[in-house]
Amino acid sequence: MSRERKTRLVVVGNGMVGHRFLDLLSEGDRANHFEVTVFGEEPRGAYDRVNLSSFFDGRSADDLSLARPGQYEAAGFRLLLDERVVAIDRPTRTVSTSSGLKVTYDTLILATGSYPFVPPIAGSDTPGCFVYRTIDDLEAIANWSGDRARTGVVIGGGLLGLEAANALRNLGLGVHVVEYASRLMALQVDDAGGAILRRRIEGLGVSVHTGKQTTEIAARIDLSGRPAVARLAFADGSTLPTDVVVFSAGIRARDELGRTAGLAIAPRGGVVVDERCRTSDPDIFAIGECASYDGHTFGLVAPGYHMAKVALAALTRGDEVFTGFDMSTKLKLLGVDVASFGDAFATAPGAHVVSTFDTVTAVYKKLVLSADRKHLLGGILVGDAAQYGQLLQLVQNQLPLPPRPEDLIFPQVSGDKPAGLGVDALPGSAVICSCNNVNKTAIVAAIAGGVNAVPALKACTKAGTGCGSCVTLLGDILKVELRKAGVAVTNHLCEHFPHTRQDLAQLVRLHSVKSFDDLLGRHGRGLGCEICKPAVASILASAWNEHILSRKHLPLQDTNDRFLANIQRDGTYSVVPRVPAGEITPDQLIAIGQIAKRYGLYSKITGGQRIDLFGARVEQLPRIWSELIAAGFESGHAYGKALRTVKSCVGDTWCRYGVQDSVGLATRIEHRYKGLRSPHKLKSAVSGCARECAEAQGKDFGIIATEKGWNLYLCGNGGMKPQHAQLFATDLDEPTLIRYLDRFLMFYVRTADRLQRTATWLNNLEGGIEYLRQVIIEDTLGIGAELEAQMAHVVGTYECEWKATLADPQKLAQFRPFVNSTAPDPSIVFVPERAQLRPAYPHEKRALLDSLIAVERQAGPA
Repeated sequence: MSRERKTRLVVVGNGMVGHRFLDLLSEGDRANHFEVTVFGEEPRGAYDRVNLSSFFDGRSADDLSLARPGQYEAAGFRLLLDERVVAIDRPTRTVSTSSGLKVTYDTLILATGSYPFVPPIAGSDTPGCFVYRTIDDLEAIANWSGDRARTGVVIGGGLLGLEAANALRNLGLGVHVVEYASRLMALQVDDAGGAILRRRIEGLGVSVHTGKQTTEIAARIDLSGRPAVARLAFADGSTLPTDVVVFSAGIRARDELGRTAGLAIAPRGGVVVDERCRTSDPDIFAIGECASYDGHTFGLVAPGYHMAKVALAALTRGDEVFTGFDMSTKLKLLGVDVASFGDAFATAPGAHVVSTFDTVTAVYKKLVLSADRKHLLGGILVGDAAQYGQLLQLVQNQLPLPPRPEDLIFPQVSGDKPAGLGVDALPGSAVICSCNNVNKTAIVAAIAGGVNAVPALKACTKAGTGCGSCVTLLGDILKVELRKAGVAVTNHLCEHFPHTRQDLAQLVRLHSVKSFDDLLGRHGRGLGCEICKPAVASILASAWNEHILSRKHLPLQDTNDRFLANIQRDGTYSVVPRVPAGEITPDQLIAIGQIAKRYGLYSKITGGQRIDLFGARVEQLPRIWSELIAAGFESGHAYGKALRTVKSCVGDTWCRYGVQDSVGLATRIEHRYKGLRSPHKLKSAVSGCARECAEAQGKDFGIIATEKGWNLYLCGNGGMKPQHAQLFATDLDEPTLIRYLDRFLMFYVRTADRLQRTATWLNNLEGGIEYLRQVIIEDTLGIGAELEAQMAHVVGTYECEWKATLADPQKLAQFRPFVNSTAPDPSIVFVPERAQLRPAYPHEKRALLDSLIAVERQAGPA
């Protein structure tokens, strides 16, 4: 009996929606029924366009890739990249490519997406003009900008325009956004929301020009003799100088293949599809931005994903249909929360509007209510979109509103958060994740099956893995369901302290607690553990700045703090002297070199502009440090949760682009905050100009010079998941900068959780960066002077921990490998590599031991 021929399936387009179709097709045994050929126009496979701007935050093309390694091959898909399909021959059912390749299909899927619209402006093809759509576009922008560009203009103030503005800002350029309409994001927000959004974005240093019609892009001849962008000219006669222009004025459906093949095309563009995503040719489907349903194209990823699911269902006898899509969306643009949902512009007959407009906090919230005020129809949130998830559910599920709907967005008299109905009121059919069409029932089932953390919930259900706007709602559902199951949901430090780290920090200061035993006796129980002991030690060190190896603190320390050095994989330690701002004298370099040679230490320059010495035995540490201190060095605190480094570029001292003395400021800052103990390690940097050579925007607190002073960025560097720092304040003089830093650092020390980086702390801080500005700049809590005084105490009581240790015989006595012997640890073995010594791997140790045994056997008995 002959085998049934597989259906020849051709997919044109390997973007996000095309990949989602293939991802769904590869599940189970579906792919076994198809012979699949995939054409991708770009030289790389599908990648995450939603997070494209993160390419300038350090994420690579591989990081953005959507396909799992080997996924297509395992499913039997034939992927042809850098291969553009140029024609569809419907009578013969073949597609042709620009290279002359012809492939026959039984079923054809068009997932060609969209292209960026470039307005018909004179000079739009001038070198230095770009679109913002692909990784290749971003690489071209970065290559052009290089050292030649200082200013960039984005034409288009919509969603993609603000994304492009963020990308230029991440390149260190001064950024202008030019929008023809009277407000930013005209399709998502109203005039009031646009005003708040503009206020927020201009507060980040981005210049906004609305109501501007660009008539010409003028060129100049650059130093290499090539034409380049010079300025924009506007209809009102004004001009705007620039070095880069990025067009982001909307998108248009890539429907040219369907158009030339004779498929039905919608009046406003897009291949016409029915509720099964089938075109006017029953053998051809269209999904994503190239498709038009009921006269509408859909420029978000979620409806495209739904279309992919519908098209696959049509091929596999499923019953999914597409009947339009809720275009509600929540975004974070240049760090500003923006959300628009439902009937945001109150077009329904008799609709009522309730809104709050706060120019102090730069927050705008608007609710559109039904004529009887019983149901929520839509809304807009700018500056604070924390309630988006629950408000959207009220719209989608038409849940009844509370008697006072305004309580959903207005703060309560008590100062609490705005009221909400809670996730428990949502029905099981409520779609929590629109991107992946995951409802509440599926999430609750996963939790009942043993999932007890948001990351695991995302992995299990795929909810929250698209745009990410539903992650907060996921966490809320998880907490509610765990409580229902009798699982205690607490944020206690550990079983010995029924308090948060923040609570303990407050109690330590309130009652002047100076020891772990005192705190445990007053506010804890039991004997303590490996969680609470180091955490309390850090709190005590931050509060009172006593030596970390004092008798009452010593039993609390882990190995690194106990020996004032970082333990390595072979049991040796690293030695890291402080090099403020990376500035070091020739004599200090020579001293480090001599010490490294004398003790046989491996030396390496670090990313923090210091020199690390590896391979020190515990008994050698005091001798090494005595020589380093004699050479003028101090402890670099590389072993502690404390300030590590303050990097710098050379600034205006040497650099022709520098506008301020970055080395001098970095040195003063590092000396001020050295020794400060904190919930997690702290790193900083100071750049002398917008070119950002010191990478200040990737630090816990970073500083960038301007012509008028210093811009301060806070809460970057999120560890394993890096996060860009957010612009906090601009053009500060040095005294103001230091005052803000004093307050910020002490507020973080007092309120962060155990081992919580500043980035995560800010992400969890109610009100985010705006709330932090209120606390630090406006002193709304009235604790500014107290925070400054606490920092002054830390600064005034600083002592080099190694210098103090060397002067104390009792502290020095602990630096020995064994309690009953002073002999070196015989298990530490080094081998040579690249003219230095490194620790031997286990197999090398075994080989060395075998050779020694062999030598002894050959020598015979003594």
